[in-house]
Amino acid sequence: AACLNELLTISKDIEKGTETKEQMESEIMAKLQDHMMSSKAEKQTSQLVARLHQRKIDLELHFSKVENDMTQVIMNTTHTNCRLTILQKTLCELDKEIKNIHDLISRSESEIAKCSLLIENKQGVIRQYNKKLEVLLSQQGGQELGPLEIEAKRLTKQIEECNSEVLTLQKYWLNLQKELVKLTEEREDQITSLDMLKKQITIMQQKKVRTENEIQQEIKEQKNIERHMKSMSNDLIKLNVLINKNNSSFTELQYGNIITENEFIRSLKAAEKESIEMQEKHSRLTEEKERLLNSLVEAEHQIMLWEKKIQLTKEMRSAVDSETGQGEIRAMRAEIHRMQVRYGQLMKQQEKMIRDMEASVSRREAIAIRGEGQNKTDKKHFTKSDFQRKKQELRKKITETQKNAQDCNKIVLELESTQASLSATCLEKQQEMCTLQTESDSLDSDTEYLRNMKRWNLLELVSYQTRQKQLQAVKEGKYTPLCSTEQAWRNEQQKLQERIHAICGIVHQVQQEQPQYHRALQWLSQCLESRLGSQEAC
Repeated sequence: AACLNELLTISKDIEKGTETKEQMESEIMAKLQDHMMSSKAEKQTSQLVARLHQRKIDLELHFSKVENDMTQVIMNTTHTNCRLTILQKTLCELDKEIKNIHDLISRSESEIAKCSLLIENKQGVIRQYNKKLEVLLSQQGGQELGPLEIEAKRLTKQIEECNSEVLTLQKYWLNLQKELVKLTEEREDQITSLDMLKKQITIMQQKKVRTENEIQQEIKEQKNIERHMKSMSNDLIKLNVLINKNNSSFTELQYGNIITENEFIRSLKAAEKESIEMQEKHSRLTEEKERLLNSLVEAEHQIMLWEKKIQLTKEMRSAVDSETGQGEIRAMRAEIHRMQVRYGQLMKQQEKMIRDMEASVSRREAIAIRGEGQNKTDKKHFTKSDFQRKKQELRKKITETQKNAQDCNKIVLELESTQASLSATCLEKQQEMCTLQTESDSLDSDTEYLRNMKRWNLLELVSYQTRQKQLQAVKEGKYTPLCSTEQAWRNEQQKLQERIHAICGIVHQVQQEQPQYHRALQWLSQCLESRLGSQEAC
């Protein structure tokens, strides 16, 4: 009942708070309508009002949720109270049953004690009777009496039955003890559930306090919103001042843009000058490239001449001796093959350079066309973004031309290096050719000398054979001398010497007048001189 009264008072306070809240909202709306100064302020205030209205709806929903929670808590408390009363009744009934069970147990224990006393008394009587029986049996010589023995057995059976009853009563007592333990455990569980319900009640009370605190915070937030409204009106005034300042700064920026455009035009002109200089440099590089190509053509021509000379030397060497100098010929062939491969590489480089020159010419034409278009468009009015874009394009073109110039320089350096290497290889080949020429000349002279010696030896051999035949004929007595007397023989010998001298003079004269036949006639002159020397010695 006290909780219900408290809840009613809380609900009344909440209703009063809502009424005051509505009054405050109406006052806020009136103040907002009074303080609206511009369209922007109206929009912002309408947004704030909408937010406040949404906040109000949220609070009402929260309030309804809190009321529902409170009613649910009240229902839970009533339900728990009913359960507590029922559990208390059950506890009273269980206590009564436990008392009855304890009474039964005490009665059964007293009966068991009485029975045990009776059993002990009867056992004592039985012992006495057994002693008497033993005495009687001892007196009678070990014979048993029937009726007494039967009575003793009956008494033992009764004792056993009493013992079994005692055991059953003990078991019943243990079961009752177990039920008592269960009931105590259930009672403890009910006590714990009661504690939990009390804790839930305290938690709900704390929630109630929190909701009250939240309501107070909402009131404070409303006051803060009013204060923010005032600050926003001040901010609007400041914004108007800043707009005026921005307008003035916009005019200043326009003047600055005009100045930057003029500076950009000057930078564009400087970039055009740089591009013209790069074009001139490119033309110089193309001229140098053409000069290098001409030098390459001359080097190729020299290589062809040297190849022809090498071919002639090969033919001469093959004519002189097919077996001697095969290693040098193979080396020369390998060198010629290497030169041919190098010639193919140089031709490929030449084609590449021609393609690069064509590309550079096309780039130059494109640059010239762009320059003409730019000169035409300079007359028009450009914005700052157009100037910046043009400037970036010119920078890209300048970098491209610089890269092309660097590539051309690299190509020129490579060609110069290849030209130097080719000139070095040509010099080496010339030296090798000179050495080979000297060797071939020496070999030619040697072969010529050997041929002459061969001819001379053949002539000597023929002369010796004829002399042998003549001596053989003399030995056999068949020889007929050409001269009958010694004087005639001397005259004939004198004539032969004169003829040989005349032939030697003719040979020397031909050698002097026709030097190209000097080498061919040298062996003949040597043979004639040796023949003359041998005849004079004789």
